[in-house]
Amino acid sequence: MQTVGIIGYGAMAAYVARHLAGSSWALTHCIARKGREAAARAAIGADVTVAYDADDLGAVPDLVVDCAGHQGLKAHGAAFLRRGVPVVSASLGALADAQTYQALQEAAESGKTQLQLASGAIGALDALSAARIGGLSDVVYTGRKPPQSWRGTPAEEGGCLEALDEAMTHFEGSARDAALRYPKNANVAAAVALAGVGFDKTQARLIADPKAQGNTHTLSASGAFGSFTFTISGESLPDTPRTSALAAMSVVDRIFRQSAPIVI
Repeated sequence: MQTVGIIGYGAMAAYVARHLAGSSWALTHCIARKGREAAARAAIGADVTVAYDADDLGAVPDLVVDCAGHQGLKAHGAAFLRRGVPVVSASLGALADAQTYQALQEAAESGKTQLQLASGAIGALDALSAARIGGLSDVVYTGRKPPQSWRGTPAEEGGCLEALDEAMTHFEGSARDAALRYPKNANVAAAVALAGVGFDKTQARLIADPKAQGNTHTLSASGAFGSFTFTISGESLPDTPRTSALAAMSVVDRIFRQSAPIVI
């Protein structure tokens, strides 16, 4: 039996906890803020040890999973990596910040371990990563969501979201700018950038569409391999419309890959 610690206790953490039950992985620890111990245990399991950071733990788990978003990864990821514990995260947008990227990279090298990035809400990253070997010429990510999904973001500037009657492109630029400006909405742009040509060479387009039934992600790439376009329409977790169901599934899949005898 191998052990897992989770950073955070929200909807994604609860999803991961449910799917680890009965597996060869035991959820033993949760990193949460002081005063949130009862809430953490209620969300992911009464038997977990709740701690406030990596230094609070005597024996560290075999694997740590970040389910707390960008701030959770920034606050705790490097400490576990330095202790030699691999960390799985879907908070890919946090790596758009060059300082954060360098800190996590140096911590993983120091601890002789890895920060493993879950694929999140998009697919085809395996094909994109393989195509990078031969050379990529163009990589474009397009994210299309209903107007309400862009509330609390720069898309609201000008106050036009509520009155939209047709699709509006509210951002066009690099994946780095998209991830930094839309930290809760552009993890997919970051995933595409990290698998392909990087944050600055990957182009991103973000669209608010009143006719959209859900979140649609499109990845287009061309290079020495040829070209492809991949589109996925994703559902959210029932507990929270901001969290992609596939993103949570990809975290569980990444955990199970650690111990699977055959991996694709």
